[in-house]
Amino acid sequence: MIFEILSLETIIAFVLASVVLSLVPGPDNIFVMTNSALKGWKSGFYITLGLCTGLIGHTILVAIGVSVIFQTSVLAFNGLKIVGACYLIYLGWLSLKSKELAIDSNDAESVNRSYYITGIVMNLTNPKVALFFLVFLPQFINPINGSVTIQIFILGFLFILSALFVFSSIAFLGSFLEGYLKKSNTINKNINKLAALVYFALAINLFFL
Repeated sequence: MIFEILSLETIIAFVLASVVLSLVPGPDNIFVMTNSALKGWKSGFYITLGLCTGLIGHTILVAIGVSVIFQTSVLAFNGLKIVGACYLIYLGWLSLKSKELAIDSNDAESVNRSYYITGIVMNLTNPKVALFFLVFLPQFINPINGSVTIQIFILGFLFILSALFVFSSIAFLGSFLEGYLKKSNTINKNINKLAALVYFALAINLFFL
């Protein structure tokens, strides 16, 4: 039973901390909010699913200890940052090339898949997330209660659920701005440029901070 491994007090404290941390403005929730406002709640929701899928990968990495590599190896840390930043720059370039705002309904599935993949890649190529998990999760682990690996997986799962709830809420709230933005001729004509600006800003944030 989960309460035999983690106490109820620990679970409540961890979930509350996870929700608060997910609400703190950062690249992920700003990206979800921006895309929901520019392109609708579905884009933000699929990005959220991708980000949460990436968190599964980080949970596994922490459980097997691979994240320690990014803490001790400057080369590995910077290498992953470069990959992530280059991917975001590539997405920004694609946005600048795009001349159409509307999405053909026949392409909706592939577009949603691309948002999902974007969320995964953004999360997995951000070494700061790996280090965050490496530092954050162990604070709620007690080796006396049993397998540390199992505790990590449980905490990782709880964090993912918390992030899914918070980011989905952000996507939903952000979508209320979509109608207003589409009514603005200035924003409507430059919406892909705005999206590209977000990608480039996230790339700079990942690479230099």
